[in-house]
Amino acid sequence: MEIVDSDISFMQIALEEARAAEAAGEVPVGACIVHDGKILARSGNRTIRDGDPTAHAEIIVIREAARLLRNYRMPGTTLYVTIEPCSMCAGAVIQARIPRLVYGADDPKGGAVRSCFEILTNAILNHQVEVLHGVLAPDCASIIQSFFAARR
Repeated sequence: MEIVDSDISFMQIALEEARAAEAAGEVPVGACIVHDGKILARSGNRTIRDGDPTAHAEIIVIREAARLLRNYRMPGTTLYVTIEPCSMCAGAVIQARIPRLVYGADDPKGGAVRSCFEILTNAILNHQVEVLHGVLAPDCASIIQSFFAARR
């Protein structure tokens, strides 16, 4: 699958959300979900702010998009996220039947799309997701690597 201009534009929005999350003291991950070329929801991680271990950027935008669409299934959507989703978030993508995921940087310590696990392409599951990885990967990797390097 080829990267198109809209993928870059929406990933830049996700990066803005990651930067805002970092400014709030959160792990800098950002996401947005798009339907018919329009952003339904955008957010960064809010686990600390919300006191909720499930408040990853992906989960927040999936919940908001489902509310706006008035449907727990999300055909015709694309989820953009700065880093490879974890197993919880990949599971939510499956449950929401999101057909397309675009992410920036791989997560070698917890990624559940291709790094540690391959949840979204598991042939046993009843939903397959089209995945495009590496969109603005250097920028996406840099923000999270800098964040953790500053805490070591």
